[in-house]
Amino acid sequence: MWRKKISVVLIFVGVLIAGYNLYWLSKGYSASTKPEIRPSDFKESIETIKTEAKIKPVLGEKIGVLTIPKLNRSLPIFEGTNSDILKQGVGHFTHSVLPGENNNCVLSGHRDTVFRGLGEVGINDELIVTTDDGEYLYKIRKVRIVDQRDRTVLVPKPKSTLTVTTCYPFGFIGNAPKRYILVADLIAAQQIEKHQAQ
Repeated sequence: MWRKKISVVLIFVGVLIAGYNLYWLSKGYSASTKPEIRPSDFKESIETIKTEAKIKPVLGEKIGVLTIPKLNRSLPIFEGTNSDILKQGVGHFTHSVLPGENNNCVLSGHRDTVFRGLGEVGINDELIVTTDDGEYLYKIRKVRIVDQRDRTVLVPKPKSTLTVTTCYPFGFIGNAPKRYILVADLIAAQQIEKHQAQ
């Protein structure tokens, strides 16, 4: 009799855990939208954007949108990379600069939700980051696969760089031992028009 009760409890707990995980998985999937901007929309060079330091956002604040044209997907970017933030979308590493600034802007996301299919994105593909200050077009110049403890992805850069990270291998079950890294250079930028910001 007691074995039957334990079995029922274990099944119930299993269903709760599966439901919880499915909820967050669906939330990550639903964060993705169709892009509103394409690389061909850029008209201005990088010299036309002011690059002075911006006010740092608060943890959990939405700071922009990452568009991945190759995947036909746009994703919200939030300040911070803790587990709760990464369940909502892409996280911005708080100790890196903001998009468009000179130096290294680091973004992270889960490989099985917002960054599903990221392995299809590689050298010469483009990434677009849209914030309240501007729209920034980056071109990927390097793809790296590194150990999960490798901190070279966070090092300062001499120019405006976007570093996008996710776990690797993509089909790995559990905590993946490596990281898939896209390193992209800023190639164009433009101010947000006033009617878009309203």
